[in-house]
Amino acid sequence: DEIRYLAKAYASLRDERYRQAAMKGLQFLVKAQYHNGGWPQYYPIARGYSRHITFNDNAMIGVMSLFRDIVQGKPEFGFVNHGMRQQMAKANDRGIECILECQIEVNGKKTAWCAQHDEKTLEPRKARSYELASLSGAESVKIVRFLMAIEDPSPKVVDAIESAVAWFKQVKIVGKKIKTIQDQSAPKGRDRVIVEAPSAPPLWARFYKIETMRPFFCSRDGIPKYRLSEISHERRNGYSWLGTYADDLLDEAYPAWLKKR
Repeated sequence: DEIRYLAKAYASLRDERYRQAAMKGLQFLVKAQYHNGGWPQYYPIARGYSRHITFNDNAMIGVMSLFRDIVQGKPEFGFVNHGMRQQMAKANDRGIECILECQIEVNGKKTAWCAQHDEKTLEPRKARSYELASLSGAESVKIVRFLMAIEDPSPKVVDAIESAVAWFKQVKIVGKKIKTIQDQSAPKGRDRVIVEAPSAPPLWARFYKIETMRPFFCSRDGIPKYRLSEISHERRNGYSWLGTYADDLLDEAYPAWLKKR
């Protein structure tokens, strides 16, 4: 976002400092890519989970979307030279291959992605104590949207999209919604609960068990639970565990992609 802002500022004001700053940022992002095509959460590489290939917080997809806009010639990036554009095109090609390799197979079927993958083996990895290795119902949406925006996608990309969409359809949660209620016995006088709601839009869990595709929740102790009520009040009320993450993807973006093909 900062590089986009600098590019627009330079396009408007023609202040050379903005162009130079944007170019330094782009060079930094090119340098930060792993040889296998992934990007870490932070660069230079640090200890801990931030070294993993990171889809969480839109880290990798955010970089690749920026590179794609530059390669495709968006006007505000006119200052980026041909050589740098070629580097970004190659970086995105490697990134797409990494995405395809990271897609998790369960019983021989491709499904979705973890929020983080090992930077060497590409296996799904945990992050914070309550963010266990899993199939992600949130981060996977942005990955699929990015893949659907590829012009003339390869059969491998098409298969990745179709497989992920089938998975989203399989694991959607219907007839439920998450609600904040007043509870004077709870900290701050409120709590979050899952209630019956037959007419509510479908939900997806942030995390699904890889082996069983079962939604789970987690406190800071790292022990997965299958009921929101079973985790700590602090985590229950302080994290996005369920959402309509894939609703627009399935209802609008995917049908539009099919028509375009």
